[in-house]
Amino acid sequence: MLRAGGAVASAALLLPLVSAGPSATAEQRAGHTLQSDFAAAAAKYRVPQSVLLGVSYLQSRWDTHGGAASVTGGYGPMHLTDARTALAEAPHHSHGGEDARGDDARPAPTTAGAELPEVSELPARLGPVRSIRPDQGAGSGDGGSLDRAAELSGYSAEQLRDNPAANVSGGAALLADAQKKLGRPLSEDPAHWYGAVARFSGADDIATATTYANDVFDLIRTGESRITDSGQRVVLAADPAVATDPAQAALLGLRTADARKTECPRTVACEWIPAPYEEFGDNDYGNHDLADRPASQSVKYIVIHDTEGSWDTTLKLVQDPAYVSWQYTLRSSDGHIAQHVPLKDVAWHAGNWYVNAKSVGLEHEGFLVSPDAWYTEAMYRSSARLVRYLAKRYGIPLDRQHILGHDNVPGTTAATIRGMHTDPGPYWDWSHYFRLLGRPFTPSAGPDSDVVTIRPDYARNQPVYTGCVKPADACVPHGSGAVRLHTAPAEDAPLVKDIGLRPGGEDSTTGVNDTGARASTGQQYAVADREGDWTAIWYLGQKAWFHNPRTRPTAVGARGVLLTPKPSAPQIPVYGRAYPEAAAYPAGVPVQAISPLPYKLLAGQKYVVGDRTPGEYLYATTFDTTGHAVVRGQEPYYEIQFGHRVAFVKAADVTLVLR
Repeated sequence: MLRAGGAVASAALLLPLVSAGPSATAEQRAGHTLQSDFAAAAAKYRVPQSVLLGVSYLQSRWDTHGGAASVTGGYGPMHLTDARTALAEAPHHSHGGEDARGDDARPAPTTAGAELPEVSELPARLGPVRSIRPDQGAGSGDGGSLDRAAELSGYSAEQLRDNPAANVSGGAALLADAQKKLGRPLSEDPAHWYGAVARFSGADDIATATTYANDVFDLIRTGESRITDSGQRVVLAADPAVATDPAQAALLGLRTADARKTECPRTVACEWIPAPYEEFGDNDYGNHDLADRPASQSVKYIVIHDTEGSWDTTLKLVQDPAYVSWQYTLRSSDGHIAQHVPLKDVAWHAGNWYVNAKSVGLEHEGFLVSPDAWYTEAMYRSSARLVRYLAKRYGIPLDRQHILGHDNVPGTTAATIRGMHTDPGPYWDWSHYFRLLGRPFTPSAGPDSDVVTIRPDYARNQPVYTGCVKPADACVPHGSGAVRLHTAPAEDAPLVKDIGLRPGGEDSTTGVNDTGARASTGQQYAVADREGDWTAIWYLGQKAWFHNPRTRPTAVGARGVLLTPKPSAPQIPVYGRAYPEAAAYPAGVPVQAISPLPYKLLAGQKYVVGDRTPGEYLYATTFDTTGHAVVRGQEPYYEIQFGHRVAFVKAADVTLVLR
């Protein structure tokens, strides 16, 4: 998440909210199906149905979002954009005062504790925003693609926003129009439509446009089937033999982005917008540290963030040497990627220096309270390709112990827990994301196993959250990858407590940013008990119950390595970082305190092991890198899934149990 320490980006930033509902004229149709709407529109405008379905899936996954608009003002299954009527003002959301560097060996960055600034307030020396913003879709003008669709289809703008059949028809009209402008025939062969699909993306650079078209044709080849948010099943039948002709994209006349220095897979559109490594007053510097990874230290984690700010604001901030940094930013509208920090260097992004030194940070344009507006299919797919590339490069396992949300990164000490960030939040679809990664969460053991993987049905799992707009107000019901954890097997039982977040012992809440009683899709826990339709897991040193009926389970059986305190120990400490023992530090490098968190792992409790790691500390407190050092200890640690966030325990304190 983009903040160095305070609230999110400007309240003047315009965006639609997760609580935004449909317009007053949204129609409820009877006797029609979305599948038949696609067939009718494809026939009317002589667009191959597979092309129309593929484009729509990439635009919206065939969802209508109840008539609400996306971040770029897109409506309906075809995401027809109408920027003038779509935008609503965003509220402030403050998620604590995290120091993104997460190292107490030197003062926090100068912006820690400050609100994320307006773009207009950033230093003039940074120059103009290096934004690459696509237009609003094929044939769009100032009003977006919806105006052009209205001209071509004869439907009113109101109908295109509110009526799914009209919306699909308008999208088909745009595709046909793009095909004609390229001088291509209205062919029945999907391969002849590659250029029109690339144009429909609205991208202004050739790499983004062709990546979009490649995604659509990959969908056509593999097929897709899904129940939409309106409860309808839509099917795109697989056509494995369909060909593509990327040469058609040359007809679009788009620019070529600067990708010369990027470290990205060839399957994504990526460009280089560097973060500065720069020294400024009082021996301070920013906004990252030079290193030599993986030779100096291993890269073990990929951290998923959302920006809590717009693309333009994000790019401006990462070019400010007095701010913080991350390796990549992904754009919501089309998944376009900008790289800012070389992978060998250490970015300041996770709020935990141990994790920063061993991770790559990916910022995704968006706000966690507005998933339908920001967490787009194009961004999910681009992000998954980048993560697969990074995981292969560094040998990082594709699991939830190594692919972390920012909200899974632990505080470094008791004092920092409350300030840790909460993105990408409970609406990030981890299940879908890991399917795109090629590692879906499938059972590896029976329903009575000693380990479970959290896996609710995202669309049907809609726990009540508060605070999306005002603190006490309920958020609009929405699919979620998180489950609530109670002190007893009953919905009316109190939520489990998190003494790190609330040292006074207050109950956890249903707040959208309260991670104190939340387990997330893909996370694995040891089973502590079962009673009827309820399962208890060991969580933050206590039993935590969640509803898990066999007929509609929210978790599946798994195998894994567990650990428990050694028989001689009634309890053991838990840590937020795996730092070396004092004897490991060479002369000239100050010994870093091994500070336990306020939690305890008690005798008889078990937790799932994510990794074994030596104690390690990157000493980097000066602009001149000659004094930097990596300290490695002899005492190993285990990473565990302790609560919603991971934690570390000393190997000497525990016994391993294979399950």
